[in-house]
Amino acid sequence: MHIVLTPYDPDWPSLFNRESELIRQTLSPQSAVIEHIGSTSIPGLAAKPVIDILLGLPSFDLAPRAVERMVAAGFTYLPDYEKGMPFRRLFIREEEGKRISNVHTVEVDTPFWIRHLAFRDHLRNNPEVRNAYQQLKLDLASREWDSVNDYAQAKTDFIRGIEAGLLS
Repeated sequence: MHIVLTPYDPDWPSLFNRESELIRQTLSPQSAVIEHIGSTSIPGLAAKPVIDILLGLPSFDLAPRAVERMVAAGFTYLPDYEKGMPFRRLFIREEEGKRISNVHTVEVDTPFWIRHLAFRDHLRNNPEVRNAYQQLKLDLASREWDSVNDYAQAKTDFIRGIEAGLLS
């Protein structure tokens, strides 16, 4: 499998806003915090053109109801990923066979929540780190992979190294 990265697209924040509004309407009246994460949330960073969304629930006890509502709104629920991350519910949304978004649903202020926002904010505020991450991504994308998960795993050491410095 070949990973296709595209240059930063200034429309990505608008796509996030559209997805965020759909999620907000879907979960209303539940209160949830919705954050744009991943490479599409970092101005200037090349990325796979899929919007990553961090959906924060005030309590993970609300997850079953969120799953029900998200599926009813057209999101695809991927329960297989719960084996490795039982604290997260993962959804995707597609239009015309093209993936639009990944929605990572967790409880607010848990380690998953904190580290994803810290990494995003660090890359937004540190162009030299963003550029190093982009070069790693470009190098990795030039290789063949068995799956997109293998590509994602190959970035883990870099990401964890940054997170360790931020969260220590």
